[in-house]
Amino acid sequence: MGWLILALMGAATYVYGLTVHATLLCLLVKPMPVLALLGWLHDAPPSEYRRWISLGLIFSVVGDVLLAWPGDLFVFGLGAFLLAHLAYLKAYLSDCRRPALLSLALALGLGATLLGILISSGLGPLLVPVIVYGLAISAMLWRALARLGTEVPERSAWLAAAGALAFVFSDSLIGINRFVAPFHAAPYLIIVSYWLGQWGITASAFPQKQH
Repeated sequence: MGWLILALMGAATYVYGLTVHATLLCLLVKPMPVLALLGWLHDAPPSEYRRWISLGLIFSVVGDVLLAWPGDLFVFGLGAFLLAHLAYLKAYLSDCRRPALLSLALALGLGATLLGILISSGLGPLLVPVIVYGLAISAMLWRALARLGTEVPERSAWLAAAGALAFVFSDSLIGINRFVAPFHAAPYLIIVSYWLGQWGITASAFPQKQH
């Protein structure tokens, strides 16, 4: 519980920083929620699944810092989150490898739709990095959804799937806000859905409700 309280404190401080445009404060506290989730994760039973989720959270912390850093480090942040999604993908593959063609079709459909919207708005030199990232997050979503209805514990499967969907939603908002149509509420919706996604993915490593 202590780790989650720390995460909430960091989240509240970051949202306050966004509201008052305190760039340095945002930079300092943005990694706190995910760092707290990383600490909380170590209360989960050791497993290959937990190990890969931990690695994904570490890459996410790096991405958080790069995206919050003054100056445009978007491509580097994208790269860090690409590695995070690959780590989550590996975690999901550690306990479920069924093809799940319906889940594949859904993930590819969502990814293709968003990429189509972004490409039509013009990505310039970011075209290839964004396409590669889109493929990675679509694969991560596919494997998260593939765990539903299998021998994987139901709670873990649903939390991971919900977390993956929230992460995709957050990244979709980033793309729309950056390349299509910026909107005032974007920073708040992006970060809240991102944190919810990370919480769901992290919580999926716990075998039962023990927190």
